[in-house]
Amino acid sequence: MFKNRQKTIAWAIFTVILLVTLSLEGLMHPHVVFGPEDTLFFNAIFGFLSCVAIVIFSKFLGIFLKRKESYYKEGGND
Repeated sequence: MFKNRQKTIAWAIFTVILLVTLSLEGLMHPHVVFGPEDTLFFNAIFGFLSCVAIVIFSKFLGIFLKRKESYYKEGGND
């Protein structure tokens, strides 16, 4: 029960920080270089999509780098 309460508190703190960050982004005047950067919440959306792309790429890369479960046991005389 204590772990569920800690999880709930952690998520509440995370949510408050997220909402404060997003609301402060609306108050800032960004110095944009490209057109889409002027969009509201661009940095949050770009960061989220970048994170998703990294996860998908790592899953794809894992297909090629994967080894058998018994990879280290097969060595023998090391």
